[in-house]
Amino acid sequence: MAGSGDWAHEWSRIESTIRGSFRQLRERYLRRPRARNEEQALSQGESEQGTGNTLNKLPVEIQMYIMGLLSPQDLCQLGCVSRYWNAMVHDPLLWCYFLLRDLPHWGSVDHLSLPDAALLNKSLTENTEHDYMTVYLMSCPEGRKHRRVSPSAYSSVTSLLYSLVSQTEPRFAMFGPGLEQLDVSLVTKMMNSPEMLPVVSPPQRQIDGIGSGITFLFKNEYKFNILTLYSTTWKERESARLEENVAVNRLFVEQRGAEGKQGEAARAAYCIIPQVQNVCSVVNGFIYVTNAEGRRRHDREQEVLQIQAMIDPSLGARSRPLLVLCCTSQPGVQRIPCVYVAHQLQLGQLDRAWLAHDTDAFSLNGFLDSIEWILREVGTL
Repeated sequence: MAGSGDWAHEWSRIESTIRGSFRQLRERYLRRPRARNEEQALSQGESEQGTGNTLNKLPVEIQMYIMGLLSPQDLCQLGCVSRYWNAMVHDPLLWCYFLLRDLPHWGSVDHLSLPDAALLNKSLTENTEHDYMTVYLMSCPEGRKHRRVSPSAYSSVTSLLYSLVSQTEPRFAMFGPGLEQLDVSLVTKMMNSPEMLPVVSPPQRQIDGIGSGITFLFKNEYKFNILTLYSTTWKERESARLEENVAVNRLFVEQRGAEGKQGEAARAAYCIIPQVQNVCSVVNGFIYVTNAEGRRRHDREQEVLQIQAMIDPSLGARSRPLLVLCCTSQPGVQRIPCVYVAHQLQLGQLDRAWLAHDTDAFSLNGFLDSIEWILREVGTL
C-alpha cells in the first residue's frame, strides 16, 4: 500500500481530473445549440423549479462538494432535477471517484458485491466508459440491503420443517492466523461476552490434540457450535506471536504439485491431516479468521492455499458457506480494508457463498452481524 504522502498526491490528482471532466461537461451543455421550442421549455421548467438555474451556475468545486455529501439514492434523485444534473450524476469519473473514496470504509463485502480488481487497478482516465455507477450501487452497503430478497413461501416451509426435524445445532470449523497472531484472543473474548454471545456448553475436547468445540446461543434462541482449529500448541503459538513469526502449521501437509506451463516451478499445495478431514466432512460451514492489521506483513499466498485445502469439495458439499473475519486486536488499530483482503485471499474465485466482514477481537464489533449471515446461509434463521 502506498504511503500517506503518495496517496494524498494521488487523491488530489483524481479530484482535479473530475473537476476538469465536470467543466467540459458543463461547457458542452451550456454551449450546445438549442431549438427555440426547447429553450422555451427549459426556461419555463427552470422558472418553475426556482433554484434549478442557480444550481447549474455554481462553481464546479461546489457542485462536486454537494454531490460528495449525498447518498447514492439522493444522487439518483438529483439526476431527475434537470438534464444537466442527470448528465452530471451519470458521469463515470464521478462514480469511479466515489468507489475509490468509499470502498476502504465499507465494513463487509460478499460474493455478489466484490468489485472487479481490474477496475480498482486501472488509471482513473484509462477507461471512462465503464459503468462505475452500477458497480458502486451493487457493491455499497445501501445497495446490498435493497438487493436482499424475502424468502419464498416454499423456503419458509422448508426452514420450519428443518427446525422441527433437526435438533442438532449447526457446526462451523474456525481456523486462520487471526486466531493466533493478535494481541487479543478472539476466542477468549467470545467466551467471556455473555451479554453478546452466551456460552451454552463449555469447551469439549472433540478433536484429538487440535481443538475443541464450544456451543453458543445467538439472540438467546439459536444454538450453533464452533470447532476451533489451532495450528499448533499454545506454547508454540504464543512464542510465534511475541516474536511476530509464523508458527509451523500442523493442520496442513505441504505437497508439491505438477510443474506449471513453460517450465514454471512446481506449485505448492496443501492437504489437511486426517483428523481435520473428519471435521470438514461434518461441519455446515467455515469461519476463517485472518489478520487484517496493516502494521504486519502477511503471507496471503499461503493463506489462499490453506483455505482451498480446508474447503476442498471432495470433503463435503460446495454449498457450505465461508465466513472470513478480517480481524484486528483493537478498534483503533490500522486495518486493511476488507475489500482489499477479499482480493488478496482470492475470494472472488471461490464457487460458494462467502462474506468478508471487519471485526476486532476486543469489542467484537461486527461479529454478530457476520454470525447472523452464516446462520442464515445454512438455513438456521
